[in-house]
Amino acid sequence: MPPQPPASRSEMRRRRERIRRRRLITAVAAVVVIVLVVALGVTGMGKLKAWRDARNGSNVTVVQDYSGPGDEDVTFTVSSGQGAGEIAENLVKADIVKSASAFTNAVAAADATLYPGSFALKTHMKASDVVAILSDQSKASGFLEVKPGERLSDVIANASALDGFDAAAFKSLLEGDGSGILPSEAGGSFEGWLEPGVYNVQDRKAADVAKDMVEARIAKLDELGVPSGSKREDILKIASIAEAEVNSEEYYAKVTRVIDNRIEQGMTLGMDTTVAYGLGIKASELTDAQLADDSNPYNTRVHTGLTPTPISNPGDNAIKAALNPEEGDWLFFVTVNLKTGETKFTTGSLDQQNAQFEQYVKEYKTNNDNAN
Repeated sequence: MPPQPPASRSEMRRRRERIRRRRLITAVAAVVVIVLVVALGVTGMGKLKAWRDARNGSNVTVVQDYSGPGDEDVTFTVSSGQGAGEIAENLVKADIVKSASAFTNAVAAADATLYPGSFALKTHMKASDVVAILSDQSKASGFLEVKPGERLSDVIANASALDGFDAAAFKSLLEGDGSGILPSEAGGSFEGWLEPGVYNVQDRKAADVAKDMVEARIAKLDELGVPSGSKREDILKIASIAEAEVNSEEYYAKVTRVIDNRIEQGMTLGMDTTVAYGLGIKASELTDAQLADDSNPYNTRVHTGLTPTPISNPGDNAIKAALNPEEGDWLFFVTVNLKTGETKFTTGSLDQQNAQFEQYVKEYKTNNDNAN
C-alpha cells in the first residue's frame, strides 16, 4: 500500500527532518569508511615499503665511499685465491677504501677480475679507482706466473723482470740439479716440474719459491692420478710435446695417441718442436740442417723414443690427454691452418697415411702461402 499522507503540516515537517537526518548519517558513515580505507591503505603501503626495504637494504643504505683520489702512498698485496670479500676487508683495514660494500659493489658493477700481486695504491681512494688498478694485471708486482706450456727458460726470463726478487739466484737454482727440491724421477731437471700458477716471490728466497712450484706440481700429479716413478716423467714428456705441437685442447688426446703409436712401431716421433727446444729456438726458426743434426739429443727426427726431459711445463688438459689418449691408428698430423689451428690426422694403412700426410702438407703450404 502507498504511504499514508501526513495528517498535518507538523507531521510533514517531522518526516522531512527524519529523512534529512538519515541522509546526513549515511553521508557521515560513508566519509568515515572512506577515511578508514585510505588510512589502512597508507599504513599497508608503508609497511610493505618497509618490508621491501628491509629485504633490499642495499637499495636504501647509503654506501660509504671516499671521493678520492687518495692521500698517502701504500703497497697493497692480493694473494692467490683471495676473493673480492676478503680483499675488501683488507682494503678497509689499510684505510684504502671506506667500506667493504663500496669495493664489492664496484667489482660487481665493473664485472672485474682481480689479480694477485703487489699494487701501488693510496689511502682514502674511491672504490672504483681501486678496482681499476687491481683488475689491471700490468700493475701487479711481486708475483711470478707460470703459464701452461711455458719452457723453463721463459719462467726464468719472466722472473728476471721482477723487483724485490733475487732472479739471478733463481736462474742458477733452476739450471742446477734440483737437489733437495726435485723428486728422483725428474732426473735433475726442473723442466716440466713447475706447476702452472701465480706465486708470491716478494722478498722470498729463490729456493723457497722453486720448492713451492715443485710441491704444487707433485700435488697436482697425485690429484690427477699420474703414476709415480719413471712413468710420471714420461707422462710429463708426452704432455709437453702434445701441448707444444698443437696448443689446442681438442687435439691433445689425438697427438698423445700419435706419440704412443709411433713409439710402439719403433718410429721416430718426428716432432719439430722437440728439435727447436734442444736448440733454444722456435719451431718456425728451424733450418733443414738443424732438422738433420743428430748431435741434438732432442732431435726426434733422428733419435727414437721420448726426449731426455719434458720440453715445457704442461697444463692439466695436456697431462690428462697423456694419461688417456684417444683411440685411433693415427701416425701423422699436420696443422693445415696456422691461423685457426685446424689440424688433420692420417688414418689407415701406412701407405695410405703417407699419402694423406703429403696431401696435408700441400694444404698447409697453400694456406700458409695465402696467409703471407
